[in-house]
Amino acid sequence: MISKKKLLVMALMTMALGVTSVGFAAGPAKTANPYGLVYANAITQNVKGQVNIHPVQYNLDGRQIAANVYTPKNYDPSHSYAAVVVAHPNGGVKEQVAGLYAQKLAEAGYITIAADASFQGASGGEPRHQDMPYFRTEDIHGMVDYISQYPGVDKNRIGALGICGGGGYTLNAAKSDKRMKSVATISMFNTGRVRREGYMDSQKDSVQQRLKAANDARRKAVETGKHEISGHVDFDTITSERLKSIPTDLYREGLIYYGQTHRHPNSSFDYTTDSLSELMTWDATDQIDLINVPLLMIAGSKADSLYLTQYAFQKATGTTDKELYEIPGATHIQTYYVPQYVNQAMAKLIQFFGRTLK
Repeated sequence: MISKKKLLVMALMTMALGVTSVGFAAGPAKTANPYGLVYANAITQNVKGQVNIHPVQYNLDGRQIAANVYTPKNYDPSHSYAAVVVAHPNGGVKEQVAGLYAQKLAEAGYITIAADASFQGASGGEPRHQDMPYFRTEDIHGMVDYISQYPGVDKNRIGALGICGGGGYTLNAAKSDKRMKSVATISMFNTGRVRREGYMDSQKDSVQQRLKAANDARRKAVETGKHEISGHVDFDTITSERLKSIPTDLYREGLIYYGQTHRHPNSSFDYTTDSLSELMTWDATDQIDLINVPLLMIAGSKADSLYLTQYAFQKATGTTDKELYEIPGATHIQTYYVPQYVNQAMAKLIQFFGRTLK
């Protein structure tokens, strides 16, 4: 049972991370990798016969999307390959955890793609940092569009992997996109539920006030042309003392991951405040029974976000070919980069996609 005091602290932290600026000990603001990649053992140059990375751009409903395509070693466009689209977390970009898993899946023989979401990262779209479920879902459809035309890809063997917020949006995309023959998530985060009810359901009593704030922000945007920003974090000024005061692993370790160890100049927690009017009325699990393909959901057994994966898995009744795999001892953010946990997740993914994308 969570105490009222802890719920209050969690609510305050959620609001602090969702509305105001907070501060961090200075960390790297740039990456020396020529492709901008910030994860361990990332590709630094394309070597013949090895996994290669191909930065690409494509048009999606008038927005220019920036993506990285990974091809397996000894890639031959005349051969036939299964493909996997990889959706990044909220606040993340393709060069972080999405790129890590995309590269590792390419090492296992898949053609993969990781793209920056519309309005975010290196992708186009105005206003910047808009975070709408429709567009995040369309981004995943767009990755399928692009990779299905890539030389060597078998259109009948395309899978999807969504991480954190990208996991929730991938579930949403899979409800209608039957080009996806199997779907997997890692540390799935249901953005709609959390924006509506607070993390670990800690803000249920303030839904109406926050909806009004979102409506007020939209009115201001119409009147002034400027969009109010929520979620801004000044990574350069967050102190270790402030980190210690954060009661949830996801937010505490997330600030360390995004602000220090895996920082990227395009990565930001910013989102337009008026986005909340859509986010708070959306839920990744609505009509989730429309997913009728194999489903694998991976999460850390110690993650305080585990309840989001468990609930979605329970509601996914449209497929009997499903598995919830809890990585022993892992928290949410640790599934992004800790080798022992990444290796366990990859072992399950290779087994899963190997069986479902034959």
